[in-house]
Amino acid sequence: MGNNDWLEAKGEFDKDGYTVRRSFLDKAETEDVIENLYRYIKDVLPTVPPENAFYEDKEDPSTLKQLPHMQAHDPYFDRMLMDSKFRQLAETLLYGEVVPKNAQFLCKPPKVGQATPPHQDGYYFMIDPVEGLTMWLGLDHADEGNGCLRYVRGSHRKGLRDHSRTQTLGFSQGITDFGTEDDLANEAVYTASPGDLLAHHALTVHRADANRSADRPRRAIGFVYLSTRAEERTEDLAQYRSNLAKDLANKGRI
Repeated sequence: MGNNDWLEAKGEFDKDGYTVRRSFLDKAETEDVIENLYRYIKDVLPTVPPENAFYEDKEDPSTLKQLPHMQAHDPYFDRMLMDSKFRQLAETLLYGEVVPKNAQFLCKPPKVGQATPPHQDGYYFMIDPVEGLTMWLGLDHADEGNGCLRYVRGSHRKGLRDHSRTQTLGFSQGITDFGTEDDLANEAVYTASPGDLLAHHALTVHRADANRSADRPRRAIGFVYLSTRAEERTEDLAQYRSNLAKDLANKGRI
């Protein structure tokens, strides 16, 4: 990205609460990520704790949905999170130094990939102030048929909304009153190609439909960065993660 691209991304992010960077990685770079993802699943995944892999159906490996904190188990994904242009972009968008928190695989498997409920990532982050972002790097073509992302423009300027329990794996909380006139008027749908990057503020309302396709996965690598100005509510976060892990284990999802 040149200087003008960085400025454009920052302007979009400040105005809309997200930015879309087409071909952030070129074809060769994207293929390298996919090859290392395959390697991680084959060689590293069998060695990681069970709470670091979510399945729609644990008995069916093809329903793998999420691999959080890959950076903790593999140097390739650690470099992607810690020392890369992803981090550089995060520092541009968040006006300063960031704390890299998570590199994760995200997938909506064909037929069984559930809808992602409308939510704000800041609700899960449990930080004050809510200054952070999530990046989504596409590894497949994503469209309305297999669950592309939907953002509500400007929602990052309106604070954290009420959330309540959902039954969606990996997204245990969703916005209780989503669907207001403002939500519907400002929601935008974003298709993506492999190598495209979408980055959104922790307060930006977003969601995605289910994967209704017969044979098209919707795979991505996600990155989470927090501003150094944000402080985690560590006790609340630990309790949330503990409760979530117990719930997922009881349901046979991890």
